[in-house]
This record gives sequence, structure tokens and C-alpha cells, in this order.
Amino acid sequence: MNYLNINFQLKLKKVFRYLKLYGFKRTWIKIQGQRHLQTQFKSLPKITAKIKPKQRVAIVGCGNFAFTTIAYYLKKNFGNVIAGVMDININRAASLAHKYRVPVFSDNIDDILKLEQVELVFIASDHATHAEYAIKAIGKGKQVYIEKPHVVSERQLEALYEIMNKNKPKVFLGFNRPVSRLGQLIFKYLNGQPGSGIYNWFVVGHKLKQGHWYLNPEQGGRVLGNLCHWTDFILHLIPKDKIFPVEINPTRGAKKDSDIAISFKFNDESIGVITFSEKGETFEGVREKFNAQKGDCILTLDDFQKLTVDVGPEKIKYKLFHRDQGHEANIVNAYKAVFRKDSYNYEQNYLHIYNTAKLFLKTKVALERNEKIIVV
Repeated sequence: MNYLNINFQLKLKKVFRYLKLYGFKRTWIKIQGQRHLQTQFKSLPKITAKIKPKQRVAIVGCGNFAFTTIAYYLKKNFGNVIAGVMDININRAASLAHKYRVPVFSDNIDDILKLEQVELVFIASDHATHAEYAIKAIGKGKQVYIEKPHVVSERQLEALYEIMNKNKPKVFLGFNRPVSRLGQLIFKYLNGQPGSGIYNWFVVGHKLKQGHWYLNPEQGGRVLGNLCHWTDFILHLIPKDKIFPVEINPTRGAKKDSDIAISFKFNDESIGVITFSEKGETFEGVREKFNAQKGDCILTLDDFQKLTVDVGPEKIKYKLFHRDQGHEANIVNAYKAVFRKDSYNYEQNYLHIYNTAKLFLKTKVALERNEKIIVV
């Protein structure tokens, strides 16, 4: 929904609701993000090309997420570290560059990758180009952060995996929920229990209008655009050597990638279920609830703001002042791993990058065929 076009009363309600959810600064940048998407320059700002020593980051794709999340959290935590931005819509590249005082902007990826100062590239373009741009960046010796999904086909996955193994870059994915504060607590409690688990996500996604670019076949649809968040999260709860084979059972109606339920039976006997609904508008954005049991642990998560954990007779409750889906931690961790030399386990990360893509790609196949498949 374009909130610039709704009536004033609804705008006020939206702002007050978001102030409660995210606080003043985050709400303000989300408001600016709506205006950013509509910005049209009569004459483009000048490109200074005077890159400061600390400006060693680039952003490819300057949509709402790059403007309100990636660039915002980079500036909040590290200052003006962005050297260049690129978008095929030059007005969006110029708008982000103007807001965040970025010296170089372009509508050509090569203009950004040729900047020698740039070491880390955040890729947040349309889904079909994520792997293409990542492969180009890795080929130029850059480290990359790839927004979800990192691939939209098995061909892209194999090509990305090949250049990763050849060049050995640090590669980070835009799956933010696992590094959120409550996500980390979920892993602590559940992974500390023996045996298999039962994991259940109920997700209400944004209602997309017909013709939305997410729904284009080449972009991967909602499974690769949205559902991959929760297939990835469940994968973190399965021992890496006991993931495959996975049995995938889809349930869907006329729509093949929304208003669905899909279950996974993993090799360790764990069962995961994701129900994804798109019946109407979601005033607070994506809504999500997670229920799980493993061993003596039973837990419930509400919208990454409340978590209740029962372990035997003990009940523990966590409540955050603002919703935290892990976006800031994910972006900060990637930056620190590159520029502050935080540890990066190549073998472990590369295996997860491959496995999580394999799972969401096969999930898409199961839903398209509307039949059970086994992934080995």
C-alpha cells in the first residue's frame, strides 16, 4: 500500500502505530522512505566523486529497503561509510545518495564495482538480479551482502556457489530473523533440548496488487520473495548433518504461493509447518507467530516483540519495547566481519548458503506442482 495516498486520519493512525512498534527515528525514516520512492529530480545532483577514506561500502538497488534499512543502519552505527549507490532508476539512486551524502551514484553496476575503495557491496535490487550482481561483485574482489533471496533458480545457485568456492569471499545473506534478540533466545532454548522438534509458523504477509513485481515469474514469486525467511529460520533448528532428505508437503488453493500451508519432515524427524496468509491489508506490516516444542521446552513468539518459554515448571517471559526482527544486527554483523575482521567460518556459512537456497527452491517446486516431493 502507498501510504502517501491514504486519507489524513489513516496516515496519523499509521504513524502512531509505528511509533509504538519502532520508535521515533525508525518511524521517521520509514515516512521518508515513502517519499523517496516518489522522488523525481528535474536535474540530478552533481556527483562529487570525492570519496573519503572510511567510505568503503556500496549499495546496489535503492528501493525502500535499501533507503530505510540498509543505509539507515549503516549510518546509525558507523557514520557516512557509503561510497557509491546504484539503481536502474537513476532518481532512486540520486535520492538515496542525496539523503545519505553518498559521493557516487549511477544506474550502471560497473560504475560502482570499479570503485577501488569499495570492499563490501550490499545487494538489494530486484530478486532476479541478486545472484547476477553478487557474482559480478565477487569477480571484482568484493565481499557481498545479498538480500533475500540470494538466488531464484538452481542455475543461479550453482553459478554463485562456484565463484564463492573459487574466490573465497565473505558472503552474507539478508535473513535477519535468526540474529534478532528473540531469535537468538529461541535457538538457545530449543537447540539445548534433545531429540526432534515441532515448529509452526503462522505468517500474514502484505497484500500485493495484481502486477506487483514480486509476482513476476522471473522474480521467484512469494515463495522466494517472502516464504524463504521462514524456511531459513526453521533450517537453523535442524542439525546440519540431519537436514536431508526432506519431505515437503504443500497445501494450496488457486494461488500457488500465497494462502498456503506447507510442511517439512526433516531427516532428524523434526517437523516444520509454515502457513502463509494474504487475505487483506496488514496495517502493522508482516505479522508472524511461532510456536514450537522440543524436549521439555515449549515456546511462543509474537511478532518478534514477545516471547514466552516454558521449560518444565519454569516459565520465562521476554518483552521488547520495540519490535526487533534482526535487521540492524544482520547489517552490523556483516560490516564488522569485513572491516573489523570478525570471525567468518567459510565452510559453515557456504554450506548454509547452499542448503537454505536448495530448500526454498524445492519448496517453490512443490507448491507449483501441488504435490509432495523429497529433497535429497
